[in-house]
Order: sequence, then C-alpha cells, then structure tokens
Amino acid sequence: MDIPTGMQRFQRWALNPWTVLACVLAGGALGWAAPAFSRNLGIVGVVYVDLLKMIVLPFMISAVIFSLQNLYRDGGAGRIVKSVVIVFVAISVVTAVLAAAGSLLFRPGSDLPQETLAALGNIVSIDANQTNTDMSLRTPEEPPKAMTLQDILHSLIPSNIFASLANGETLKALVFALLFGFAVGQVPTRMSTGLNHALETIYVACETLTHWINLPVPFILICMTASQIAETGLEPLKAMAGFVAAFLVICAILLALAVTLIGRRADVPLKTVVAAMREPFALGVATNNSATCMPAMVSGLVNKLNFARSRVELLVPLSISLLRMGPVAYYICGTLFIAALYGRPISALDVGLLMLVSIMLGFASAGMAGIVTISLIGTTCSYLGLPFEAAFLLFAAVDPVCAMARTAVTVIAGCAAVSVICPRPVQL
Repeated sequence: MDIPTGMQRFQRWALNPWTVLACVLAGGALGWAAPAFSRNLGIVGVVYVDLLKMIVLPFMISAVIFSLQNLYRDGGAGRIVKSVVIVFVAISVVTAVLAAAGSLLFRPGSDLPQETLAALGNIVSIDANQTNTDMSLRTPEEPPKAMTLQDILHSLIPSNIFASLANGETLKALVFALLFGFAVGQVPTRMSTGLNHALETIYVACETLTHWINLPVPFILICMTASQIAETGLEPLKAMAGFVAAFLVICAILLALAVTLIGRRADVPLKTVVAAMREPFALGVATNNSATCMPAMVSGLVNKLNFARSRVELLVPLSISLLRMGPVAYYICGTLFIAALYGRPISALDVGLLMLVSIMLGFASAGMAGIVTISLIGTTCSYLGLPFEAAFLLFAAVDPVCAMARTAVTVIAGCAAVSVICPRPVQL
C-alpha cells in the first residue's frame, strides 16, 4: 500500500512514544481540570476500540490459516511447534522471575505512612483509623473461582466456532484456525488456490483498515485518558503510587530486554528496533488490547526488520494469545503487594508457587482485559491464603495506568518471541 510522504510523516509523529506520553499527560490534565466534560469523552475510546476489535478476528484467522497451510506444505510446521513451546516457556519463566525479584526488591505495600493507609482505607469504604490488616468492603464479594483443568480445556475448545466468533472468544478462534490450517494443508493445491487468494485478500484489507483507523490516535489518547481520570480522580494514584511505580519500573525493564533481544536477532541498531516497534507500542498504550496490535506487529517485524512474513503471520497471533507477559508480571506484583499490605511473610516456596500459577493464569487470560484481568489476582491470592476482596477496588482504581504497561509488555515481548523463533533476516 503506497502512502503519501506527508501521511507517513504524520503517522510517525502520531505514533512516536513521546507523542503518546504527551497525549496521555494532556488527557490526564484535562480529566483533572474538567471532569464533567471529560466523562463524555469516554465514548470516543469505546468506538475506537470497537473498530479495532472488529478487525482482529478476520485478520487473525486469515493470517494463521494461510501461513500454517504454506508452512505445513514446506515441512516447517513441526519444527515451529517445538520452537514455540521452548521459547514461550523460557520467556514466561524469565518474566516471572524478574517480576518477583522486582516486587520483593521494591516491596510496595510495606511500611506505608499513616496518611497513605488512610487514603487506601477511604477507597475501600472503611474508617481511616483502622489498619491495613482490617480492610473490608461494605458488601464482600465471593473470591474468584480457582481455574481447574476442566475450565482451561473449556476455554480452549470451541463447541460452536460461529458462536465463538460472535462472542469475540479469541483463544477458541485461534484453536479453530490452527486445526483448520493443518487440515487445509492436506488439501491438494489445485483445490485450495481459491481459498488462499480469499484469505490473502481479507488479510490485506484488514491491514489497510488498521492504518486508516490509527490516524487519529493522538486525539483518541487524550479523550480516553481524560475520561478515565475524570472517573477515578488522582487520589487512588497517590495512594497506590508505590505499587504503580514498582510495576511500571518492572515493565520498563521487560520492555528494554525485549527491544534488546529483537535488535540482536535482527542484527540492527536499537534505534531501528524502536522505530519498528513504535506503532505496536503506541497501539498497545492507546487501546489496552493486545489483539488489536497484531497488524502493526506484523508490519513492524516484516516491513521494517525484514523477518520472514510467512513465519511472522503465524507466530504473532500465537504470541498474543499464549504469551501474556504483561498479565503474568501484573499477577505477581499485585499478589506480593497484597501480601506486604497485610504483613504476610512470603517464603521461597510461596514465590515459586506464585510464579507457576501466574504463568498458567497468563495463558488462561487470553482475550481478557480490565476488571476481568484484575479479578484473576484473586486466584493467585487464594493459593497463598491472602484476602483479595478489599484490595479489588484499589487495583480497579489504578488499572487505567497499569493496563497500558501490561499491554505494551505483552505486545513487545510477543515481538521478541517471534524474532527468536523466526530465522534471522538476511541483511542486504
């Protein structure tokens, strides 16, 4: 797709990380200064995210089936499955270890000043003179149910693919696309040529739509941030500043490692990697939905870093659905924050169990966002015998900030995993 030079310059400016940060700060200032007006801007973000979600499933299904069919015929699918398992497990473990080490080092939630405890108490509707160990809601909610093997299998296998597509169940659609792609790989070429052309047409059309929808990103960022700050205010951010700061630092470390890994695999300078990852990073921050970043991830890895398109188009949906590094880090940080808040000592065995459960929950959280993602911290807390109901509102209050970092880590870490599995690009 040929884009005028002026349009390219505008897109580079709109998706520049500094532009994204400036728009977030401007939106926060607007939401704080004019909350009544800013609440009405929330509809802009809702429409924008819905437009991107509209593209996700057709893009993912067409890319996976088309790419897997070609790889299967070339004899490369079996090797890729082995590489995917090894790389995804290794990156998950590294992320969990770094998140646990960072949380234990910074220890957010421990030794909080009395005024901070009072602010936290006000958020969960308790008397400000009570200690953090007595926090409780007016109407306690049941803790989220722990995930069982049956629940995980049910979240994977679609009983009705059309119902899964209608409900936006990304993981079930991915399982269908994988199985269907393997099956189409068995069909003779003379019979599957028409399907190949149709899938390629759908893929290119979705990519074009994504570019169009992403043009007003700066304006959309301002509207979304303003509406979120208008709803929650700045007080929760002040009270939870320690947790938010620790989580953002951990996310920054993970992002730096992912960018460095991509640069080594592509054998290009870091500034080239940053330029290539600019669009998926900005989309992740703007939408808080990693699935909507898939077209931008493919474009950055293929068009700007020269990785093989057939491999990238297959691996990007897999990484987004299965390699949920942002949520994994969030579950670990959130659980250790609650443990420190309630003065619960944590042993090495507890940390190991927490990392294992968080990695499993990261896999199970595919397609989840917002409050649903937060509620899964209750599962990790239940394994360590920690109360979660009172702290739920605290996490919900600061989630607009944490969700941006969660999504950015998931997207860029996914790109790093794809770069490791793909052959190194040939530099001309």
